[in-house]
Amino acid sequence: MTLTYAPFTIAVDGPAAAGKGTISKALARHFMVAHLDTGLLYRAVGRKTLDGVGAIEAAQALTADDLHTDDLRTPEVAQAASRVAVIAEVRSALFDFQRAFARRAGGAVLDGRDIGTVICPEAEVKLYVTASAQVRAMRRLQELTDAGHATDFARVLADVEARDARDMGRADSPLRPAEDAVTIDTSDLTIAQAVDAAVAQVNQRRT
Repeated sequence: MTLTYAPFTIAVDGPAAAGKGTISKALARHFMVAHLDTGLLYRAVGRKTLDGVGAIEAAQALTADDLHTDDLRTPEVAQAASRVAVIAEVRSALFDFQRAFARRAGGAVLDGRDIGTVICPEAEVKLYVTASAQVRAMRRLQELTDAGHATDFARVLADVEARDARDMGRADSPLRPAEDAVTIDTSDLTIAQAVDAAVAQVNQRRT
C-alpha cells in the first residue's frame, strides 16, 4: 500500500531502545515510503568527535557517506551522540537536512527524539514509542552481547538512564511527546504487536 498523496510525514519519537527504529523501518516497508533514522546523524557527528573533530564542525561537514560507517552502533558512539545532541549549533546544522527529507514527495518516516515537536510539528502522524528503562536496558544488553561487546545489565541500565536524563533535560529540543502524539508503550508488546499498533494509527489518520 503506497501513500498516494505527498507529502505525508510520519514522525516517531522516543527514548533509546524503545523500539522506535524497528517500528519506523516496518512502517516504511508497509507504506512503501522513505525512512530516516535521525539518530544516525548525531551518531555520525559523535563518532567524529571521538577522533578529535569539533562537534559543530563535524555537523556542518556531515555527508551521507558518514551515515554508513560500521561503528556507529557502539556504546561509545551512542554516548558521544547524546553529548553532541545537546549542542544547539549541532542541532541547527542538521535541521535543514531532516526537514527536506521529511517533506519529500511520496512520504517519509523519520524517527528520533524531536521529530514531532521540532523537526516536523506539522507531521500528519506523530507516534511516541516508549518502554520502561529496565526493559530497554535488557534489550540493549542483548544487542550489545550479540554484537560481541562485553558489558553487564547494571552498566547498560546506568547508560540508558544517563542518556534519558540528557535527552529529556537538555534546554534545546528536549525529548518529550508532542501534544498530539499517540504513545505506544512496547514494554509488554512483541515486535509484531507494536508494529500492528503503529500501522493502525497511521491508517486511522489517513482516512
